[in-house]
Amino acid sequence: MAESKVTGIIQSLTGLEDDLDSLNTKVSEMKKQLSMKAQTEIDKLLEKTKDMALKEAEVIINASREKANTESKRIAQDGEDKLSEIKSKIDSNFDEAVRHVVSTVLKA
Repeated sequence: MAESKVTGIIQSLTGLEDDLDSLNTKVSEMKKQLSMKAQTEIDKLLEKTKDMALKEAEVIINASREKANTESKRIAQDGEDKLSEIKSKIDSNFDEAVRHVVSTVLKA
């Protein structure tokens, strides 16, 4: 009878050991699945972050381009204004310059 109790205890312990091994295997599988799911989420977030950065870069580039175009138009307009001013000064002083040149040539 004592032997049957010992055998029963051993069988119970063996059953518990098998259950423990089974649980360890399940936990290991769950860890793998969790790790894969985490990596998938990391990849998705990385892609979203890249997309957001690209969109933000496009906004910054477009704003810079707009600013550069506005500045170049202003510079071109300033150049046109100065050119007009120079032409006006040349036109207003042309007769006097011709008279001066003629006077200088005739004196020589």
